[in-house]
Amino acid sequence: METINHPIILFDGVCNLCNASVQFIIKHDKKSVFRFASLQSEFGKRIIKKYDLANKNIDSVMLFENNAVQLKSTAALQIAKRLVGIYSTLYVFIIIPKFMRDSIYDFVARNRYRWFGKQESCMIPKPELKKLFIES
Repeated sequence: METINHPIILFDGVCNLCNASVQFIIKHDKKSVFRFASLQSEFGKRIIKKYDLANKNIDSVMLFENNAVQLKSTAALQIAKRLVGIYSTLYVFIIIPKFMRDSIYDFVARNRYRWFGKQESCMIPKPELKKLFIES
């Protein structure tokens, strides 16, 4: 697997909520810390296979960094911690027990298509953002 010196956010590429979240992160990641890949991409599939996540019901966001994967609410809070402005203060919610955070996260994840819709195919980044996305 190629070496990438950035934390990588893996997201559901057909989910409208996930795509909006990626756009939000890009806007508030002023230092361009993060890189992105859809779960449906070849890179995403390799991460899922390498870390034996196929049976873990991974259906929305993962944070891959330093050869480790963070899932669900922990991934979301780790991402928020690095954003500029007030968003980084959301990390304070890490003190809430993981099972409680993840139950809320799972509720939203289960309903995201119904509430926000989905696309037929993965988002194609604008040319100026293409360098932030890992495709293969």
